[in-house]
Amino acid sequence: MVENASALVYIVEDDVEVSRLVEMALRDFGFMCESFGNAAGVLRRLQTEVPDLCIVDLGLPDMDGIELVREIARRCNCGMLVLTGRGHTVDRVMALEGGGDDYVVKPFEPRELIARVRSILRRRGAGVPGAAPLQRRHARFAGWSLDCAANLLRAPDGTETLLGTAEAQVLRAFLERPHQILTREQLMGARDLSPLDRSIDVRISRLRRKFEADPQNPKIIKTVYGAGYMLAAAVEWV
Repeated sequence: MVENASALVYIVEDDVEVSRLVEMALRDFGFMCESFGNAAGVLRRLQTEVPDLCIVDLGLPDMDGIELVREIARRCNCGMLVLTGRGHTVDRVMALEGGGDDYVVKPFEPRELIARVRSILRRRGAGVPGAAPLQRRHARFAGWSLDCAANLLRAPDGTETLLGTAEAQVLRAFLERPHQILTREQLMGARDLSPLDRSIDVRISRLRRKFEADPQNPKIIKTVYGAGYMLAAAVEWV
């Protein structure tokens, strides 16, 4: 039975046959996926779109896989499954402590791999039909806080401002993915956005006027020219 999952999975594996096997298994169960033969490729891709989960091999040609796991965990909050031929306990411990959610040693059974992928996504509430989404309501950043359920922005001095729905949605997108470049399409939740559509720029300008000390020289929401925008602040969910 094909599962109509909406999760996007990145496969980072330099063995073409293994990568093809993993991709076929994921697609058979309805997952979207993209494959990369090295660390550099997936790190470039993360600049434009963040997946729900990464499957990472440790024996990559251009970077140690454990270092890649740590780098992906630093850049984004996605699930992480390590798929490798290295079965040593020290590798397992380092990978899991570095940001991995699970660890599978080759050779592997495709159905077990799918079960582990589902388990990770279910715990995160992403891409699995019937799974309850993570209920994260309050976010703190740069001395500010946002009540996502009430669209209430609270300043460091306690002053409260009620955000419009559109502004709150954009800010929530940033808070979900701090220190990541987000395209205008990602922030709007739309594909094939017209280059003439400047509504996202207007929303970001309004947000900057609310919490930037100098909206003309923003320190929190930064413009990455030619790519999009980025929230340059640590985020804590409480």
